[in-house]
Amino acid sequence: MTHHGAALRRLTRDSDLATRFATDWRTAELSATDRAMCGYAEKLTLRPQEMNQGDVAALREAGLDDRGILDTCQIVAYFNFVARLAEGLGVELESYWRDSEKL
Repeated sequence: MTHHGAALRRLTRDSDLATRFATDWRTAELSATDRAMCGYAEKLTLRPQEMNQGDVAALREAGLDDRGILDTCQIVAYFNFVARLAEGLGVELESYWRDSEKL
């Protein structure tokens, strides 16, 4: 999360947005589509066994087409996969990522 927060700060030049994402994405100013994608990502990450067609329908209602829904699912699943690999192997962030929190 640290290096993604640093990237978000650099990309948006909005430290508050990055901080809100790091603590609770619900407090960030997001579009309805972005909010729906974040809710989907959170559920897929924390409670994948609860996912159902209603979750896909909510993304569609928020404006995503089939391609956008597939992209969202694949990106979330990939990041979860990589994070679990890193955690499972005890990988630690390089110092330059830890230092970027201060930016």
